[in-house]
Amino acid sequence: MSECSHNCGRCSQECSSRQEPESQYAQLNKHSSVKKVIGVISGKGGVGKSMVTAMLAVLFNRQGYRVAVLDADITGPSIPKSFGITERAQGCAEGIIPAVTSTGIDIISTNMFLPNETEPTVWRGPVITGTVRQFWTDVIWENEDYMFVDMPPGTGDVALTVFQSIPLSGIVIVTSPQELVAMIVEKAVKMANMMNIPILGIVENNSYFICDQCGKKHYIYGKSKVDEIAKGYGIPVLGKLPIEPKLAECVDNGNIEGFEGDWLNNGVEQIINSTKD
Repeated sequence: MSECSHNCGRCSQECSSRQEPESQYAQLNKHSSVKKVIGVISGKGGVGKSMVTAMLAVLFNRQGYRVAVLDADITGPSIPKSFGITERAQGCAEGIIPAVTSTGIDIISTNMFLPNETEPTVWRGPVITGTVRQFWTDVIWENEDYMFVDMPPGTGDVALTVFQSIPLSGIVIVTSPQELVAMIVEKAVKMANMMNIPILGIVENNSYFICDQCGKKHYIYGKSKVDEIAKGYGIPVLGKLPIEPKLAECVDNGNIEGFEGDWLNNGVEQIINSTKD
């Protein structure tokens, strides 16, 4: 067999260079079925990664797919809040049962195991990474077409655990318009390339603000450079999200499933096409 001649981090071809021993990945619960897994990452905190994860899950769900969200941001979980989930996790003899949102999205998160959502998760690294693995192995994920993994910022233990333990179909990088974006994106790209994970594209959050009075776009954090950055790495821009108070209100009220906006619609189609078998 000829050797791979392209950049594995930017495609989803199952060529020989991407094939790893099956033992590399943690085993799913025997009652689970997950077809595609998309990791959502950022090089720094506060760029809206969890919101983008939630929005992608909602948009895929609206297209009729069975969708799940695994909240791997163990010490800073915000997915349950975005979806209005307040219930505690339940279990049975077969495993852990995820919470189900009003539109049928399955969710698991650390907050579902705490006495209340404001309790801090004061855990050491091995416990955190072990919990991420358990969210994959012990939870009953029934017939999921797409699972989105909301990862903590940076390229530390949890990101490495997800990359090594879960068979990702690709990752989405979330960023913002600041000057240091190029460096942060490069770190995420290099880690994905090191782990042979396809990069599906970049989403820029807080890209612009549309004034109610004049109707023009204002670039509060500076003019977007995401197009040139993405072009430099040969990866697509999946969408540019505005600073939108109504969107923030949906998240704060636990009603992300009710958001309106077409900013990521093209990105959804690109992800679907990039992850086809």
